[in-house]
Amino acid sequence: MGFVLIGIEPTREKEIYAALMKIGQIVELYPLFGDYDLIAKVEADSYDTIGAIVVSKIRSIAGVKATKTLARVAF
Repeated sequence: MGFVLIGIEPTREKEIYAALMKIGQIVELYPLFGDYDLIAKVEADSYDTIGAIVVSKIRSIAGVKATKTLARVAF
């Protein structure tokens, strides 16, 4: 599991939110104020898979400007 901070172009929030919700591995998605506009909780079987989802599915959406991936660790 990981979290992806997503920066998007202004005025495209609803359109991009809807596109992200169609990605099956995104199990939660919330709007933010600050440096990033959305945070997505991504469930996948490995960190490599999360990376592939970010590159091939999230960043490919028109209007996505930036992403930052945060990976969960176990103690």
